[in-house]
Amino acid sequence: MNRRSFLRSAAALGAALPLASAAASPAAGGASAPAARPARALRKGFMYGMFNSEAARKMSVRERFQLLRDAGFHGVEMTSALDQAEVLAARDALGLEIPSVVVATHWAKPLSDPNPAVRAAGLAGLEQGLRDAKAYGARSVLLVPAVVTKDVGYREAFDRSIAEIRKALPLAESLGVVIAIENVWNRFLLSPLEAAAYVDSFQSPFVRWHFDVGNIVTQAWPEQWIRVLGSRIVQVHIKEFSRKLRDEKGPFAGFAVELLQGDSDWPQTMAALDEVGYSGWVIAEQWRAPNTDEGASLRRLSELMDRVIAS
Repeated sequence: MNRRSFLRSAAALGAALPLASAAASPAAGGASAPAARPARALRKGFMYGMFNSEAARKMSVRERFQLLRDAGFHGVEMTSALDQAEVLAARDALGLEIPSVVVATHWAKPLSDPNPAVRAAGLAGLEQGLRDAKAYGARSVLLVPAVVTKDVGYREAFDRSIAEIRKALPLAESLGVVIAIENVWNRFLLSPLEAAAYVDSFQSPFVRWHFDVGNIVTQAWPEQWIRVLGSRIVQVHIKEFSRKLRDEKGPFAGFAVELLQGDSDWPQTMAALDEVGYSGWVIAEQWRAPNTDEGASLRRLSELMDRVIAS
């Protein structure tokens, strides 16, 4: 799909949304009391990269998995390019699932880089992530597709990232692993309509979306993105964000808040996930207070996630 077709796709998507909303709404005067909502079929995961304390860095993979299981987590989102044998041994010993793998190279070796050698290294990192995901039984890999900078324009980021992802698609399809694009602070794909059209441009069920709740809150409302992305969402990151802390202390300070204490509006967010039929994993990429016991901190996070899921 070229850029003109992409823009037409985005415009058509935007035009269709009001019609879809109207079709889903009850007829005037005929609305009845909503039925009781069934329990959500969501499973709790934890992003392995968030084991970032000094104490956690000294632990083995198995010791970290043990903490997660004891805290009530069902799975863990791994980072790519780790020792596969060690990860698999810990997975099998502790019974945790691995639903997703984060591509380790996408910030340092972005697919949008002007240097072909850097892009090639980024593509190799994506392919390694896909192979790791297959080995672990993961459904998807998390990919930051591009980074817009003063020296890398939006058009270049768009064209280069699509070209590189297309190179990885045959491998993704052969392995049965989805490439899941994440919304992050990379100055790229800044609206849900554009994000949906970007995914649709690949015309493949193996390119979908990894939706991060907290990353959206500084500029938009998670429930709006969820309703536009719909069934394109294959994984969800649970993360809190405080606009008050952002305004007082700077952008990244907004993440330094416990679940349910910020502006992610979990009742609205979870209702939107219900509306689009999401029933997969919710994976914590969540700030935790420093200098606290790892086990107690994870138990606290697990309990807060239960409250988020029940929102």
